[in-house]
Amino acid sequence: MSTVAPARPAGAVAGLRRVVAEPGLGGLGIGAVALAAMLIWVGSNAFRETLIMTTITYALVALGIYVPYVMSGSLSMAYSAYAAIGGYMVGLLSSRTGWPLWLAWVVGPLIAAVVAVLLGIVTRRLSGFFLVAVTLLFGLAFSAFLRDASGITGGSGGVGQLRKLYIFNWLPTPYQLMVLVAVGVLLTAFLVDRARMSPWGLTVRTMREAPRAVEAAGVRVPTLNLVALGLGAAIAAVGGAMFTYSVGSVTPDTFKLDLVFLAIFMPLLGGSGTPWGALLGAAVAVWLTLNFDIPGLDLSGTLILAVAVLVVLIIAPKGIIGYLDQLRRLLLRLVPRGQSVQATRKEG
Repeated sequence: MSTVAPARPAGAVAGLRRVVAEPGLGGLGIGAVALAAMLIWVGSNAFRETLIMTTITYALVALGIYVPYVMSGSLSMAYSAYAAIGGYMVGLLSSRTGWPLWLAWVVGPLIAAVVAVLLGIVTRRLSGFFLVAVTLLFGLAFSAFLRDASGITGGSGGVGQLRKLYIFNWLPTPYQLMVLVAVGVLLTAFLVDRARMSPWGLTVRTMREAPRAVEAAGVRVPTLNLVALGLGAAIAAVGGAMFTYSVGSVTPDTFKLDLVFLAIFMPLLGGSGTPWGALLGAAVAVWLTLNFDIPGLDLSGTLILAVAVLVVLIIAPKGIIGYLDQLRRLLLRLVPRGQSVQATRKEG
């Protein structure tokens, strides 16, 4: 008499399943493949390098918005100011001091985080429309400050002629810098994704839906919200710093409010269920607004982007990645399972 025992997946297949199921690793692997394809597409084309650097800026600002907006439910419209803080820190350190330029990527995000926390303390009792209105006014006021404080910021002309960034006596070329920054964005999205799945991230996401339950567990909701705001502002400031260095100058009009409005919809377009949606949404937004090649529609990129967001929100509420994730789950179910037969003989 023989019996067939259900087999377990083969070792390699089981390892693949564990890697893909590990929070963040699946997205990181897909992002690495997309990065390789991007580098092949860019080649030596300077315009495409500019598109990628713009995409990286949008992605970092969108990741910055993702933490307080999507995770904790606090929508701030001051991210143009946070990106400008990072950008102006690069300009001011380059033109006004002899300090190493890499310090701008440390000091700028710290200042942006402090400003975000202070603004969060002032607006802690506001929510919804009132929070959006006050933070929007702060962004406008900060832009006006950049124009009026000409002795510090250079006024409307801004700051230009930036020094080169040396990394341990190595001066990266624009292409090499683009590669380094793109890798940095992938790692940032990976860390945000791991933070989202951590106990801290779970608490933050629960705070959005049930703040009283979080308070009852002994966790202060206002403190968590301030941490999320500071972290998001720091990420956005890094994006502003990278964009400023790549173009070689910064003015009050470099980071306008339309950047914030676009960045709000990027996670929704790509998929708000994961930070990787912010990266995909940024790529789609840049392609539609800056690299749309259909004759007669090349000047209507923003309108086409708005239509695309509307279509996605109606047809695919979970965003593009939401449907790609469903496809991934389907493919995992179709992975061949090894079968083994264990026969035992019994004498009757």
